Amino acid sequence: MATLLSVNVGMPKDVSWQGRTVHTGAWKEPVQGPRMVRRLNIDGDGQGDLEGHGGENRAVLVYQLESYRYWREHLDRDDLRFGHFGENFTVDGLPDDEVCIGDRYRMGEAEFEVTQPRVTCYRVGMRLGLPAMASLLVAHHRPGFYLRVITEGRVRAGDEIIRTRTGPGALSVADIDALLYLPGRDPAKLRTALSIPALSPGWRQSFHELVEAGDHPAAPAQPDEETARWPGFKPLSVARIVPETPTVSSFYLEPTDRRPLPAAQPGQYLAIRVTGGPSPAPVRSYSLSSAPGTDSYRISVKREAHGLVSTYLHTEVRPGTLLDVASPRGDFVLVEGKNPVVLLSAGIGVTPVLAMLHRLASHRGPQPVWWIHTARDREQHAFAVEARGLLAQLPGAHQHIFYTAPPDRAEAHRAGTDRAEAHRAEADRAGTDRAEAEPQTRVTYGHLVPESLAALGIPADADVYLCGPESFMTDLGKALRESGLPADGIHSELFGARAPITPGIAATAATRPHQPPGPPGSGPLVTFTRSGISVPWSPDYNSLLELAEACDIPTRWSCRTGVCHTCVTPLVSGDIDYTAPPLEPPEPGDVLICCATPATEVLVDL
Repeated sequence: MATLLSVNVGMPKDVSWQGRTVHTGAWKEPVQGPRMVRRLNIDGDGQGDLEGHGGENRAVLVYQLESYRYWREHLDRDDLRFGHFGENFTVDGLPDDEVCIGDRYRMGEAEFEVTQPRVTCYRVGMRLGLPAMASLLVAHHRPGFYLRVITEGRVRAGDEIIRTRTGPGALSVADIDALLYLPGRDPAKLRTALSIPALSPGWRQSFHELVEAGDHPAAPAQPDEETARWPGFKPLSVARIVPETPTVSSFYLEPTDRRPLPAAQPGQYLAIRVTGGPSPAPVRSYSLSSAPGTDSYRISVKREAHGLVSTYLHTEVRPGTLLDVASPRGDFVLVEGKNPVVLLSAGIGVTPVLAMLHRLASHRGPQPVWWIHTARDREQHAFAVEARGLLAQLPGAHQHIFYTAPPDRAEAHRAGTDRAEAHRAEADRAGTDRAEAEPQTRVTYGHLVPESLAALGIPADADVYLCGPESFMTDLGKALRESGLPADGIHSELFGARAPITPGIAATAATRPHQPPGPPGSGPLVTFTRSGISVPWSPDYNSLLELAEACDIPTRWSCRTGVCHTCVTPLVSGDIDYTAPPLEPPEPGDVLICCATPATEVLVDL
């Protein structure tokens, strides 16, 4: 007979951890007498991080007496008391390898349904003073599980636990946990898991993505893609420099060994390292603006007022200058298909979508193309002529230009003349082949706002590629989704670090990435390409994640032990070691920064 041994509750509190403040409800204590269990939690209980814990499908956490006994022996600890694993119910019986998703149980006046295993995160390790605990729970198949409250009511220690329904699919909590976190997944079990109605939405989405990945595996890398990824940096020579606007210049880069450069995918970027200046040498990333498959790479750089590398490129670089360049990278790339394509950019964000336009023009596919660009004025409008010429090669092309600065009288007169000439040209083109006609062009003075975007007639099945300032991409991405475009059809390129994921950590003022405190290390050089920081490795840090945090580089993580893969990051080049082997290795070319250290000089896309 299964029995409820202890009811444990605790309200969230702030806990000091590694120099930061964590808001957590992991500290639970047993209570005496009956407690009311409600739809979201137990009276007197709360969750600190509602993204990973809490809610209807994670209202009550269960852990087993048998697992307590196991850990006391395995960890050689005699201080483990009920509630130490953050559970609300400590039970005798209901082992993880027998309880199934969808099972229902009655305890006291309440009835519950099993929805998912425990979410693997760092706080259970923090509570027990054992950072690896999150990994151990999965590796030893003892995660515990969550309950949804079917019927509210009072429960108390000593209540008998009665199973009232068996879940469909016969997949245990341990089975489901292994399907998500461990290698060697059974595709049939994945599909069975998706058929269980009680499975929580978050886990259902993860399994859906795993099924999709299995049904549509990534195509193997082509030979030119492999050769594109040369290790580290190699010197490329500046062949020529072309001013595009008063603040933007294009730099054409060629190999020094006369070996052809492998073709980059349209939308990818190069990381440039500037030597001969500050130490460690600064690194910046610039999108390729050239047509894929050319004999040289073209980057187009805007000179920023306080930009160390952009100023160097504009003032010091001459034809013949050698620049250290990492191989083309990035997943903001044009997806081949037949859907309409929208290339939407602002300012220097034009560069990756211009490379995409080159590819579209060279293939001359049948899908219509929308070219939508925002610039300050005509003088600051980079690649206007180049883009117009490419669009003229595409059937059904549409061009919409927004100038944010109000026109002066001369500008207004020129705009009116341009429109008149466009009308005359349209009349002259009557009856001609549309593929040879100039693209339809509309010039608007003012900012591109969601309301004006809605009036452009973008098809609901379009693939949208969005690049520009962060606020521009955030506002327009939201507007596109609200207009009915599916989220997976909206692609955006964010220069700089991605938004952080640091569950439970109290917010602090944003700080620009910087060198870590203390004396420099003497180990391999670690370069965070998005943040433009290069740091010699020091054994003072346990992982690349800890080094990034010391530099105030925004990071993403949850378990910090190589289980959840939240921290997975592209490894641009170099070799790493794992302090503890992850339960499931990442894909080739990626690294789990929470448990990795550099074995050689490494470049990390962070």
